[in-house]
Amino acid sequence: MTETSPADAETSPQPSGTTASKGGTASPTYFATLGFATFGLYLALLTPVFVSMAFKLQHITSSPEAAVGALGLVTGVGSLFALVANPLVGRLSDRTTSRWGRRRPWILGGALVGVLSCLLIGVADEVWVVLVGWCLTQAAINGALAATNATVPDQVSPARRGLASGIIGVMTSVAILGGSFLVNFIAGDVGRFLAPALVALVAAAVFVITLDDRKLTTAPRERYGIRDFFGSFVFDPVRHRDFALAWLTTFLVMFGYAGVATFLPLYLSDRFALQEQEAIGIVLLCNLASTIATAVSGALAGIASDRTGRRRVFVTAAGVIMAGGLILMAVAPSVPVVIVGQGLIGLGAGAFLAVSLALATQVLPDPADTAKDLGVLNIANALPQSIAPAIAPFIIAVGATTVLGGYTVFYLFGALVVLAGAFVVYLIKGVR
Repeated sequence: MTETSPADAETSPQPSGTTASKGGTASPTYFATLGFATFGLYLALLTPVFVSMAFKLQHITSSPEAAVGALGLVTGVGSLFALVANPLVGRLSDRTTSRWGRRRPWILGGALVGVLSCLLIGVADEVWVVLVGWCLTQAAINGALAATNATVPDQVSPARRGLASGIIGVMTSVAILGGSFLVNFIAGDVGRFLAPALVALVAAAVFVITLDDRKLTTAPRERYGIRDFFGSFVFDPVRHRDFALAWLTTFLVMFGYAGVATFLPLYLSDRFALQEQEAIGIVLLCNLASTIATAVSGALAGIASDRTGRRRVFVTAAGVIMAGGLILMAVAPSVPVVIVGQGLIGLGAGAFLAVSLALATQVLPDPADTAKDLGVLNIANALPQSIAPAIAPFIIAVGATTVLGGYTVFYLFGALVVLAGAFVVYLIKGVR
């Protein structure tokens, strides 16, 4: 899962030819429908990641090992489509001259394509069909999210964008819980994929109908070509050493964390011989523990970091806590220990996400191009979601040949990578 954050969007230059006034007129209705749209879109995107995709692939593959390999392939390749769709649709929506506005066509169109692609996954009986469907889903829903988030600087004054960002963050967590809860009441694959996507379509439609979308009356003169697109993904790591280290820190921590949610259903089935419905219930409890811990630690770490003026120590502490949770997952003798491990991972992740972004903003290469640089940083969050699931089947297979077992080795490896990221941050010199 990748996303375009309001922080990325709000510093983007506004194109000429817009007919609406510049931000600051957002009504309570805008904030309410923004939250609903964010919830719906993430419900469609994250329910498969956290629950239903693993079981779908179990149903259509011949063995647990085949399901693990298929899950790594599908989620890994799908994340690459998300990585491309976010900046591409964000830039294209900036330049859209539709009479329906700049953002509306991409939001509603993405949600509609998401419904069709989720239906394709639900009815698929071959892994390659699931792969195609998930790539389409990732591109469509992430594109809709990019356009939705881009409405924040369009509609909201700088003084109130923290509220909008907070709503987006809260609704993301609520969507994870909502998807885990919803799947408890749906037995079939089609319903597990289609129901969240239909909620997303309804939420997107409500948002689009009520949105006072800014219109672009004349197309920008500047061309947006392949060079501009790929330029969104690069920076000079030698000239901007601290930013490169911040990028590496985020990449390593997120790499160690990326496979946890995706492979949790298969881990529970393999380690504790749980039946599908039992595993779904445990996933819900794990997500509940993780979400609560994330919300608490994110708020506390962000405040403490601001008050002390220190960033690195909080990032390191967060990484150590996450690694502790991963180690607990690796050696867990019972399901309650798994839930505790997930809570620890959430506790560390909340603090890390809150403080690491603040740290990165202090070492950005170019103050005049903040949006582009934050987009580069977002790759460090997104790329591990492709690479980690892709290599997870290999790590699990190798681990299965040892006395430790496949998932034990997998989670221990994740813990080591997270710890590496937690200590790389101390190589940064420009931040305390």
